[in-house]
This record gives sequence, C-alpha cells and structure tokens, in this order.
Amino acid sequence: MWIADNWKDYEILDTSDGEKLERWGKYILLRPDPQVIWKSDKKNKNWKSLNGHYHRSSKGGGEWEFFDLPNEWQISYANGAKFNLKPFAFKHTGLFPEQAVNWDWFSSIIKREKETNPDKPIKVLNLFAYTGGATIAASLAGAEVTHVDASKGMVQWAKENAEVSGLKDAKIRWLVDDCVKFVEREIRRGNKYDAIIMDPPSYGRGPKGEIWKIEESIYPFVELCEQILSDDAVFFLINSYTTGLQPAVLSYMINMAINKKHKGVVKADEIGIPVTETGLVLPCGASGRWMKE
Repeated sequence: MWIADNWKDYEILDTSDGEKLERWGKYILLRPDPQVIWKSDKKNKNWKSLNGHYHRSSKGGGEWEFFDLPNEWQISYANGAKFNLKPFAFKHTGLFPEQAVNWDWFSSIIKREKETNPDKPIKVLNLFAYTGGATIAASLAGAEVTHVDASKGMVQWAKENAEVSGLKDAKIRWLVDDCVKFVEREIRRGNKYDAIIMDPPSYGRGPKGEIWKIEESIYPFVELCEQILSDDAVFFLINSYTTGLQPAVLSYMINMAINKKHKGVVKADEIGIPVTETGLVLPCGASGRWMKE
C-alpha cells in the first residue's frame, strides 16, 4: 500500500463503527467512511470535542452538524501547498488528503526531469481536477499545468488554492469543460502532454448533461488519453475510489492502453492514511501509475 504519511496539518486520529475521526489543522471532524466496519474503544479524547460531524442518512446523503467550526479555514502540506477548506455537500471538505502520496510521487519525477533538462517544459494535464491538489503539486514541482473540471465552482476554488500557495502567476490553464470532450478536441488539434493525471468520479455529469459512469467509460477514455501523450511522456496516473477498479484492474488497463506504445514501468496499489490511535492504515481507494523507463 502507498501511504500518505507526510502530513502535519492533517491526521486520522481514530476510526470506529463506520466513522473516521480527523484533525484538519486545529479542527476535529467526524465523517462517515464505508471502509470502517469495525468498532474501537474510542479512547481518543477528541471523540468528545468535535467541531463538525457529518451524519449519514439511511435514505442517502446526510447533513452536517457544526460545533464552533468556521465557514472556511486553511491547511498546508509539506510541498508548500495551501488549501482553503470548507464543509459542503456529501461530507466533503474540498480535499482528499490521501492523494498526497501521489503528489509526492509525480513531483519527484517532474523535479528529476527538470534537473536533467531545465529548459524543457513538462506539460501536465490534470483531468477531473477538483480543487487543484494535483495541479498545485505539479506546478510547485516545476510543470506547466492544464487543469480541467466540469464544475465552475471547483475550478474557482482551485484557483484560490493556487493563489494562496503562491502560484497566482504560475503557468496554469484553468478550464471548465467536460473532460472527455476536451481530450477529443485536443486529439483533433494535435496537442500533446508529457504527463496526465486523472481522478475520475464513479458517476457524474458534464456541463451540458454528459453522463459519466466509470465502469463503462474509463477504459475508452484512457485509450483516448494515450493519443495525447507525447512521444517523450514521463508519467500517467489514474486514481479510483470505485471498489470494482482494484489495483490489478488499474494495472491491466494501463498496460493495455498506455504501456503497449509508451514502454515503461506500470505499478498499481491501494493508497491509505495512517490512523494515529491504532497504528493501522485506513484504505482510501487505489491508484495506477505508469512512468517512463
């Protein structure tokens, strides 16, 4: 398992009975997590000092209950990235902390490439880019980034995160667009990228109502993305929270769609975050990675 263990401003304090107890900066949140099927003794004192609790509804969805939590606050990561957080729909805060293990991985590749050839730009495409964690990490490492997400609100949030991270004038293109249609247009334009990052949702809709179902859509989409990888591509990353897309499935898919033409190294594994109280690691999905040899 690849473990996101470089956080200082975030930690999973404990887990029990379908919920995870988290510290986001100085604030304590309790949120549901379907992986937590066990019960613990709840010895951590923060179980009794929550700032926010997301209550899951048996009918689907749920709602937040707040106890002295600001509307928005900020945390930072080891690479210098800063993130504005705020609780919003369906338990989210605007950041998936487990993705830091992927940020560290591709940042090291970008930095190595820049050290080898400082004058050569590394063009990174970040698809389903959400609030910009990967965009910011890639930019801080020295890449030129194209950030694409179908939600205007998420793109604006990502811009704000980039600005507080000192990247207001960085080479980042911010695009509100359907990711599939954008890649199709890039193929027609003949544009190429040296790296592609994608964190596709299990289900979603584009700006014009385009339907995305990951099990049906993901492999054809990865095949499309291969067509815009440059001949000297350096990495490809796909993340999945869908239980059906296990590491082996991601590995097979990347081998078939990417590695046949771009010979390199393919690896896939679960990603997770340490749990302070127990020393265990909470699984948080899976990632598939390709990098050039």
